[in-house]
Amino acid sequence: MATRINRAIELLRQDQAIYYDGPHSGHVLTFAQGQQDAGTWADYINVGMEHGAFDMTGLAEYMRGLAAGGPTRSGHRTPAVIVEAPVNGTDDANVRFNAWQFRQILGRGVHGILLCQAETADAVRAFVEACRYPHHLAGVDPALPSPEARLGGAVRGRAADAMLGIGTRGRGSESTAAPVWGVSAEDYMNRCDPWPLNPDGELLLGVKLESPEGIAQADAICAVPGLGFAEMGPGDLSLSLGSVTLLRDPYPPVMQAARDKVLAACRRNGIAFLEGCTEANIRSRLDEGVRVIAGHSEAMARIGRAHQGRSMPV
Repeated sequence: MATRINRAIELLRQDQAIYYDGPHSGHVLTFAQGQQDAGTWADYINVGMEHGAFDMTGLAEYMRGLAAGGPTRSGHRTPAVIVEAPVNGTDDANVRFNAWQFRQILGRGVHGILLCQAETADAVRAFVEACRYPHHLAGVDPALPSPEARLGGAVRGRAADAMLGIGTRGRGSESTAAPVWGVSAEDYMNRCDPWPLNPDGELLLGVKLESPEGIAQADAICAVPGLGFAEMGPGDLSLSLGSVTLLRDPYPPVMQAARDKVLAACRRNGIAFLEGCTEANIRSRLDEGVRVIAGHSEAMARIGRAHQGRSMPV
């Protein structure tokens, strides 16, 4: 039986790899498609809104369809759903100005968000803060003014570099998100917090480092509290290096170095590393420590699950 709402988190806690499916654009977001996808072989469904349509009505219907088509064979109400947000994580101002996107996406009942083009730790802190309710205080700088002090006119201020500021997500969407999770509104507000920062949290937040600037800041970015995974994005990094052709494994030396730097940063900070894998290399990638698997291949996932001795039903 399921012990958590978010199947992806439940597996990562067991050091099991998670496998995702879903296009980076052109995803069909309807109630009927959600019912069909409830039986997916994947551990989570990627919904690409970085380049696909920012369709909140469709996403709401899709999430309702997943719940109606469930539960999954693993006993979870739905597969996990992680949305690639349109905003670029190039700097904290850009992320804060576009934080409405995270509120809209989370309000539909999804289980995680991926921030693309992450380039600075400040931008990633702004991302995490925008996805959190203000009553969650794990990782928040205790030197920041209390609510009582702010009511008296104290300025909220900026958190120390190694810590978070106060969450900025507001009340209002819990009534639409909670029914998808199958919990009360109050329970949703207590459980919708980033894991592993909050051990009981059911929200999985990730970042994509896909520019020279982002790769250069990999260590600082991956150290931001509240992240659950990170990846080196080969598509846009290929463009940055002057190649219209997507450079894949085996990478040229400069991209291999970038990939290894992000993997090492993930290891140091105890978060999962996302990478595309194939049937030929999945075993070696798992042995290396890759734990979030792209590739959109059920056959590849079967090989990987068997290699790790996974017991959770698909």
